[in-house]
Amino acid sequence: MATRMGGAAAPGTRCHIDIGADGTYSWRLTATNGRVIAVAARAYRDYEECRAAFERMCTDIGGLPGAVHHTAGGSGWVWRLRDRTGGAVAVSARSYERHSTCQAAYERFRMLLAALGSGGVISWDDAD
Repeated sequence: MATRMGGAAAPGTRCHIDIGADGTYSWRLTATNGRVIAVAARAYRDYEECRAAFERMCTDIGGLPGAVHHTAGGSGWVWRLRDRTGGAVAVSARSYERHSTCQAAYERFRMLLAALGSGGVISWDDAD
């Protein structure tokens, strides 16, 4: 199922909503090749709240801060996107060996969300 947020599309990109063992929902964004681009940094009470949070993140991306950080162990790099209050809303799905590679992935993620938020089509592929 696809939801049009307005014109330009992000071909092959899909947003999956998963339900956890505890009954909470989270999203993950995948590329055409199946690689996970980003995951939700928080869990949501229900499906609708999770989906709305992803769509809101797409439309609000221009005003959301984020940055590249060392991994908890300090042996790599990850990125985090934050909401206006400073809480993490999205994180990189993997760590990167190089800061520059992580920064480039973060910038591509932001551009993808901007495209989705400005009229792109979000393809939803919900899983249980």
